[in-house]
This record gives sequence, structure tokens and C-alpha cells, in this order.
Amino acid sequence: MSRTYLGEFEELVLLAVALLQQQPTEAYGVTIADELKQRTGRTTSVTGVHVVLYRLEEKGLVGSALGGATLARGGRRKRLFTLTAAGQQVLQEMRQLRLGFWEALPTPFFS
Repeated sequence: MSRTYLGEFEELVLLAVALLQQQPTEAYGVTIADELKQRTGRTTSVTGVHVVLYRLEEKGLVGSALGGATLARGGRRKRLFTLTAAGQQVLQEMRQLRLGFWEALPTPFFS
């Protein structure tokens, strides 16, 4: 099986989905964009987040389902995203790859 490579923003969105599904908060476009802003300080559009989410879904790294309709949203339903087993595997691989680079740097590199 070939390795799945992610761009930086794809990786951050995937990490946000993983974090949000561990909390009472659901992972959908707005909450993911909010999580990214809180953790990175970067403002991202909900549309940009959705583009990446659909790309990650095509790759099999996230799954989605429609949530219930709410009055607060005028009866519209949210598309909720969850990390798949393949998504968990890719995040583990990305973490190991990055750690390998960090550990290979000489100790006085940051002195």
C-alpha cells in the first residue's frame, strides 16, 4: 500500500477532526475552523475547511453523516465528520515521520 501524503492544511484539519471527536463538541465546518484559529492563530474560511474535508473524505481518511436539524440553523442539518481507521493510521505515520526528523537534528541545533 502506498503512503498517503498530506499537505499542511490537510493534516491540521484531520488533527482538528480527531480532537473534536474526543470532546463533546461535534466536528463540522464551523467548529473545525474555530479549533484551527484557536490553535494556530490563523483565520480560515469555513468554505476552505469544507473543501479539505471533502478531499479527505475522498481519500477515505474521514467519514461524514448529516446531523439532526436544529431551530438555531433554520431547520438545516450539519454535516458531521469523524476520523476513520485509515485517517488514524495516516496521522500516526505523519507523527512518526515528523518525530524522526526532529530526533535526527543535533542537540545544539536550537542553542
